[in-house]
Formats: sequence, C-alpha cells, structure tokens
Amino acid sequence: MVAVFALLLLPLAGPAAAADGPVVKLSATQAGTGGSITATGTGWRPHTLLMLLVCGQATPSRGVIGGTNSCANGDGRAVTTDAQGAFGKELPVAEPPVPCPCVVHVATVTGARAEADAVLEVAGHPVAPLPAENTDGRLSILSDTRLTGSGSLLTWFGAPPSRTLVFTVGNSGTGTIKDPIFQVGSAHGVFAPQWDDRQWHGTLAPGKKAEVSLPVELSAGAHGDYTVSLKYDGKVLAEQPWGVSRPWGVTLFWLLLCVVVPAALFRIGMAVVDRVRPRRPGGASRSAHRRLPRPALRLPLSLPRSRTAEPPPSTPTLPWFTQDSVPGDPAGRLSAPHPDSPTSPTTPTRKGRPT
Repeated sequence: MVAVFALLLLPLAGPAAAADGPVVKLSATQAGTGGSITATGTGWRPHTLLMLLVCGQATPSRGVIGGTNSCANGDGRAVTTDAQGAFGKELPVAEPPVPCPCVVHVATVTGARAEADAVLEVAGHPVAPLPAENTDGRLSILSDTRLTGSGSLLTWFGAPPSRTLVFTVGNSGTGTIKDPIFQVGSAHGVFAPQWDDRQWHGTLAPGKKAEVSLPVELSAGAHGDYTVSLKYDGKVLAEQPWGVSRPWGVTLFWLLLCVVVPAALFRIGMAVVDRVRPRRPGGASRSAHRRLPRPALRLPLSLPRSRTAEPPPSTPTLPWFTQDSVPGDPAGRLSAPHPDSPTSPTTPTRKGRPT
C-alpha cells in the first residue's frame, strides 16, 4: 500500500524538484532591436534586487563567457522580487557589444550570488560561434575565498587599498594546467566590475589542488562596500565582499588646511597693511611706538587719612616779624634790633648834622 502511494506522488514530485532554483522565462524568444520583451522569474530569494541584461556570446549551459562586458549595460533594467521570490519586468531589446548567441541574463545584485539565463535571438545582430571549451583541464574552487592583509598609514591618507585574494583550486579535468590566467574584478555598489588579468605561475596536474594568492588593488581614496570577483575561462568562480574604511587622514588634512591657510593670509595681509600705511607726521612708526618702554607706576602724593590715625602735627610758624614780636616783649619772643635809642623808641630822627 505504501509503495502504491509513493508511485502516485512521484509524478507530482518531479515538477516541484525541477522548479527548485531561480528560473527566468521570456514572453518571446526572438525580437528586433528597439522592441521589448517581458521577463518573468520564480524561485528567487524574496525581496532581492535583480539586474536584467541582454548579453552576447552566451548560452544557458556555459553562461556569459565575457562577463558583463559582453552585455548591453546601458539598456539593463533592475527589479525587486516579491515575498514569494517572483518578478515580472519589461526589458528593451538592445544589441550587445559582441555577436550572438544571446541570452537575457538575470543575476542578483546584493547578497548570495544567483543567476539564470534565457535564450533570446536578436534579429539582425551578427552571430559567431562560441570559443572552444578546454576539455583537457578544468579548474574548480575547493575552498572559500578570503582577503588577507591590512591597511597602512598611507592608506589612511588616501593611498590605494590593497589586499591578497587567497583560495584553493583543484584540477578536475584530464589534462595538466600550466600558468593559468585568472581575472580579478572589483565592483562598488551596483556597478559592473572592472577586470584585471592576474597570472598564477605554477603547474596543476589532474586531480591535484593548490593554494592561489592574487593581488587586489583599488583606486586611490576608495572607500565603502566593494565586491571582489574571481573569473576563469569566462566563468565567475567566486565573489568576496570587502568593506573599505574611509581615509580619515584626508578629511583631517583638509580641515587643517582650511584653518591654517586663512590664518597665514591674514597675517600676511596685516604685515602688508602695516608697511603701506602712511606715517603719522612728526611721529615714529607704529612698531617704534610699540617698543617704547612703559612708564613706571607712581604712588599717589598723599595717602587717604585713616579715621584712627593721629592728627598731623601743627605747621611751625615762620620767623617773620609781627606787631607783637618786638624785643623785650613780655612774651619773651625775639625780634630784629631796632635802630632807635631806647629812650625815644617812637621819635623819628632826621638824617644829617644835629642842630
């Protein structure tokens, strides 16, 4: 009975399992430049930002070989999935920069990487065969990628941040891989990564693995959230987030510059004004007046009289003659000698011979 029930559920489980993972469908598989198609998708993460692009030199089995450089990035569209992980978006048909076969490439912008492709024939666009796939040796990532290294004092002042991307690869093919060339790209926000070729010098035999270290460097003054991507043979193998701190030394430098330069200009301006200012008539210059010594402080000539202090002594009388100060005065005070005789003190005499 249980076996019969399992056989009845088997046809229903097949489509559900096949529907697992992100899927994209198009309203039309062929369209001309200037037209538009509607892309719908299911199986994506809820409330996730997606990017829709028309890309050349790509198939659903091999993916976009040339990366986003093979896509019509200027005519791309962004869409956010709903609570069930579904979306629907109208996309203009544009010619990619490389020949077809072409696909509509849908990929997540943030979070864990997920992508899906749907075949699209762009009418009137040239078609070229895909580059031959190397079946002798095949690299695969065997470990998570990580960024090693740290910043320096120069990075704090705006020098280009640099790290080392470290990962382990294995050769799952039947041939030997010698000196493989990887592509390392760095992207800021929703912008497409800028790819740089990095060659690893070494030989990887079939079934062997090795640790690979590749340098990564950003532009001067870069800061914010970046994503470092690793690509080999046209396929993106891994992505690693990188948070770059702000170069606060540059901000400090500009703040000091805004304070020091105005102060220096003010001092220079004051010196120029002091030189061109006309001199006062009959006077010295301002600088000479500044060098004159200050007068010493002098105490007041008289101090305020204290209430409890004794009265000052009386002023001595000057020895002038008064009417009462004559010789022989009963008070016994001295006086100047008188020219008359004592017998006639008040009789005046005439000058000359006596009669």
